[in-house]
Amino acid sequence: MMKTHIGLNVSDLHASIDFYTKIFNGEPVKVKADYAKFLPDHLALNFTLNLKDEVKGNQVGHFGIQVDSLEEVVSQKDRLEKLGFFAREEMNTNCCYALQDKFWVTDPDGNEWEFFFTKQDTEKADEPGMADTRL
Repeated sequence: MMKTHIGLNVSDLHASIDFYTKIFNGEPVKVKADYAKFLPDHLALNFTLNLKDEVKGNQVGHFGIQVDSLEEVVSQKDRLEKLGFFAREEMNTNCCYALQDKFWVTDPDGNEWEFFFTKQDTEKADEPGMADTRL
């Protein structure tokens, strides 16, 4: 099995550890004064936080976790909202050449994460007016 590695620069290591512990539903496997590493059991992911003096928001487009069903989207959204997150939802939306149900949360440095389920592929990247934001 291969794992994706993401090394994310953060300005507040403690706030970021708290955020990602909740997102990944598990503690980091390694924590140092300027570093933390997560190896979530349920994701093929090696995720590290690297403390920097300054981080300027969303240096990448966004990050995402793809799930297998609408029920899993709802379950993850409910779990994170109970932990105090604001989740911005987009249901039945056409994005990235696919019809998706999703929600978004934002980490302490402004990086956006989407939890999404892809219902079907489409021929258009985005189609205004297709979004139904009700769960």
